[in-house]
Amino acid sequence: MSGKKSRDKGARREREFSKLIDGVKTPLSGAVEGFPNDVHGLGLEWEVKARKDGFKTLYDWVLDEREKPDALALKVDRKPWLVVMTLDKFMEVLNDGEIPKDSI
Repeated sequence: MSGKKSRDKGARREREFSKLIDGVKTPLSGAVEGFPNDVHGLGLEWEVKARKDGFKTLYDWVLDEREKPDALALKVDRKPWLVVMTLDKFMEVLNDGEIPKDSI
């Protein structure tokens, strides 16, 4: 994919995600001083990544039909824990009050 196509795809995904969470897409994120992240929303700063098939294993683990996990916890040596879940599950957790929206 050419540089322009890749940038356009990234910008489309940022706008799409921003709408899904009622957030605000940062103008020229990462390219302009003072705008380090892609989207602001739900009290969080989001970096949005999109790949044609680069996250296949993550999707396989999170969407595993046999185990149906709510979330996936990832850990690399000497790095902090990461949590991956579907946006639907994340919004459900926020809306059920399990994580107070104000505290995020």
